[in-house]
Amino acid sequence: MVNIALFGTSADPPTSAHQAILNWLSYHYDHVAVWASDNPFKTHQTPLEHRSTMLRLLIEDISPPRRNISLYQALSSPRTLETVEKARQHWGTQVDFTLVIGADLVSQMPRWYQIEKLLHQLKLLVVPRPGYEIDEGGIEELRKLGAEVAIADLQAPAVSSTAYREKGDPEVLTPPVEDYIHKEQLYACQDAAPSR
Repeated sequence: MVNIALFGTSADPPTSAHQAILNWLSYHYDHVAVWASDNPFKTHQTPLEHRSTMLRLLIEDISPPRRNISLYQALSSPRTLETVEKARQHWGTQVDFTLVIGADLVSQMPRWYQIEKLLHQLKLLVVPRPGYEIDEGGIEELRKLGAEVAIADLQAPAVSSTAYREKGDPEVLTPPVEDYIHKEQLYACQDAAPSR
């Protein structure tokens, strides 16, 4: 049975923390499927196509290269259940899917579209995020809804897309993503030339 990690992210922009998560996943799963998504619970500053391009650049910049991480933008949907249906069409039924979410989404998940149906189709991996406690009550609620939940043994860098948008700190970005942001003039905090 092939184990595939499904990692959709609204990353606006994707950071070195996202890259660290992808790298970790690549060592723990046969394949890592990545896409940029619109989270219906968030507002997004940057169009999806730019976030998708930045994710591709982030993946290409992983060193040494990890051949089992790929961008599958066609999986993107505001409803994760639809994403899983697309993934099943792509990979078939002889696959174990694990949905990867940040710890900040645990309390939001019970409100997701047809959550019980979703949780019966895959496993759930919660990635700790600096500044967010693991919500044990929320995880227990997900288990009651049918989730098989694991918590990643991973400490990603303490950086966030929000902090970048608000403060413009280029240290949270990988050089290719930073270059792309400047080239496309994506964020208001980008008045200066690239620092690298």
